[in-house]
Amino acid sequence: MVTFQPGARTNWHTHPLGQVLIVTDSEGWVQEWGQPRRVIHKDDVIQIPASAKHWHGATASTTVTHISIQELSNGKNVDWLEPVTDSQYLSSK
Repeated sequence: MVTFQPGARTNWHTHPLGQVLIVTDSEGWVQEWGQPRRVIHKDDVIQIPASAKHWHGATASTTVTHISIQELSNGKNVDWLEPVTDSQYLSSK
């Protein structure tokens, strides 16, 4: 379980077997590469497909708490990529 403060987010990243996010408090944002940013709310269950480049975190004005579930594939569960720029973070596209 992790809580992101307003403005905080992960880098772009992938998971070899995908990821499940269970939002337990407040609201945040998630975005897959090439897709619009989505708002996520308490009680949402978000499924990120295997190897999909994405980021997730708080909105610019709210915290978000979620449980993150991902499995290992050949001893690895994540590939961290480049930071999400402020313009990417604040863009709804």
